[in-house]
Amino acid sequence: MHCPKCRGVMRTYTRSGVHIEQCDSCRGIFLDYGELEALSQMEAQYRAAPPPAAAPGWGAPAPAAVHHHHHGAPRHYHRPPGVFHMLFTT
Repeated sequence: MHCPKCRGVMRTYTRSGVHIEQCDSCRGIFLDYGELEALSQMEAQYRAAPPPAAAPGWGAPAPAAVHHHHHGAPRHYHRPPGVFHMLFTT
């Protein structure tokens, strides 16, 4: 198979059960509609909120208080990488 952009040779990789075609020359990634749909579903499942924690039972110790010390500087929190990060890192 040849790359539609630069006519280079395409290689097929399988990541998490999804077939991904990548050009050896321009490193472009090409997906069929079904492959893109599978990646979208995997991303949605990965980002789904976890179920709420169960309430402690009778007689269970209370959770310890959590203290956050900011020392005047705001913290920057980054969103965890999604499924695409898993698929496209080598």
